[in-house]
Amino acid sequence: SLSNERNELEQSILIILSTSPGQRVMRPTFGCRLHELVFAPNDSHTAALARRFVEEALGMWEPRINVVQIDVYPDAQAAHRLLINIEYEIKANHDRRSLVHPFYLIPDESSRQ
Repeated sequence: SLSNERNELEQSILIILSTSPGQRVMRPTFGCRLHELVFAPNDSHTAALARRFVEEALGMWEPRINVVQIDVYPDAQAAHRLLINIEYEIKANHDRRSLVHPFYLIPDESSRQ
């Protein structure tokens, strides 16, 4: 069914984003480089890198979609969380979807007041 397909696609996107390259022995390049940013400051540079990593990973690993837009911004509710808002189109039926993937940063102890 369509909703199953939609859920499956969303699962696939989330798996790509939460897998670090090298984590899967049989597919060593599979995943997204987001994990490289876990100790990065929550700033515009980190957001820009996150955006690029997500765009690269989805372009490579999820051929069923076209990424329309990715917005990355600090979560107002949580100081050490970035929200990654992905708008995409399913190629088969041009259905537009979006999903938000929260990404948690680990604060640098030394920078705490």
